[in-house]
Amino acid sequence: MRMFRALVSAFSIFLCAPVWACEIALVLAVDVSGSVDRDEYRIQMDGLAEAFRDPTVAGTLVAGKAAIMVVQWTGTTRQAVSVPWVQVTSPDDLEALARRIERVPREWRNYSTAIGEALTFSAKQFETAPVCDRRVIDISGDGTSNEGIAPDEVRAGLDRLDITVNALVIEGAEPDLTAYYRRHVISGAGAFVITANSYDDYPKRMRMKLLREVTDPVSMRVQPRLRTALRSH
Repeated sequence: MRMFRALVSAFSIFLCAPVWACEIALVLAVDVSGSVDRDEYRIQMDGLAEAFRDPTVAGTLVAGKAAIMVVQWTGTTRQAVSVPWVQVTSPDDLEALARRIERVPREWRNYSTAIGEALTFSAKQFETAPVCDRRVIDISGDGTSNEGIAPDEVRAGLDRLDITVNALVIEGAEPDLTAYYRRHVISGAGAFVITANSYDDYPKRMRMKLLREVTDPVSMRVQPRLRTALRSH
């Protein structure tokens, strides 16, 4: 009976909740480790900018007043915010963001791959984000973690914070990297991996990834709120 009352209360909270001013807060965490050369870095940034210019992606992000941040990451102590939180409420906002991303200089060139540290750093950035319905880290990478805390070790903490981690994997440098990211990196309700077979494939796959993130099913969006309500009873 107590569980029934909790379920009823949880659904009541959801049904009575106000409409969120922001649909998704999205951290785009870009790999700039030593395995990424100058041209590959440029492909990532230009591909990301172009994905924001896709009419469907742009329209959905603007309609949802999405908040977006760009982070660069590599070794244990090397993570940086390249573009602070920007809330997009018009096509002009999104175009300005795309142009800004195209001009972002690379922070580091010759360091290791610390995925767990990148996720920890990215998660902390939500402390200053607008209040949004969903919180997502969108991490891209071309290698396994080889320094710092293992990504598996931060997944439970991310789940407690209702942060979803999705991934765009660039295959080629290591065997079956997609399986590694699926087993050890992504987390949260509906989390997924998109695979680019090479850096040339990255722009198209990034567009696909953003489309999937911003058109996330309603059932996935309500789960964090429902889970929080249940925990309070």
